[in-house]
Amino acid sequence: MQIWTGLGNPGAQYALHRHNVGFMAADVIAEVHRFGPWTKKFRGLVSEGRIGPSKVLLLKPQTFMNDSGDSVQQALRFYKLDETALTVFHDELDLAPMKVKVRVGGGLAGHNGLRSINAALGPDFRRVRIGIGHPGSKERVTPHVLGNYHKSEMEPLSDLLAAIAAEAEWLASGDDTRFMNDVAMRLQDS
Repeated sequence: MQIWTGLGNPGAQYALHRHNVGFMAADVIAEVHRFGPWTKKFRGLVSEGRIGPSKVLLLKPQTFMNDSGDSVQQALRFYKLDETALTVFHDELDLAPMKVKVRVGGGLAGHNGLRSINAALGPDFRRVRIGIGHPGSKERVTPHVLGNYHKSEMEPLSDLLAAIAAEAEWLASGDDTRFMNDVAMRLQDS
């Protein structure tokens, strides 16, 4: 079993924030792969299903970003899994908008959700970094991250999330490079 965690903040007022793109990815993956209904568990919302032959539990912590690690740790402990079974989908300032990169470990780049998970588990979990781009100056970072996607970004965002869900089987099988390449190719064709 794998646990795929989408990071975000709970509540309708945050739904279209760039910081919530991890929640958005989890929602689209659940829909495309016909996962079960979302239920409350582990201080979060969970949905179970299969991607190819892999059983996956999608988790959207409802603890707010800064305490995501508690929800993730509860889920891993319940299923007796370690951080190698964890994939975290999150927004990434240092990546161009609508780009996706995958890596295991690495720095936190000021991301409070990653910091919380890192404090609970250590750094060796897989991250699907979803680019939101840097606004250019430090003073504009918080309003950018906690701001809604612009109307002009909605179609590219929809294409990106659809590509992530469509290529999720590569991610589930552990072929991160194929996943990234195929997502990029789908986006070029859209």
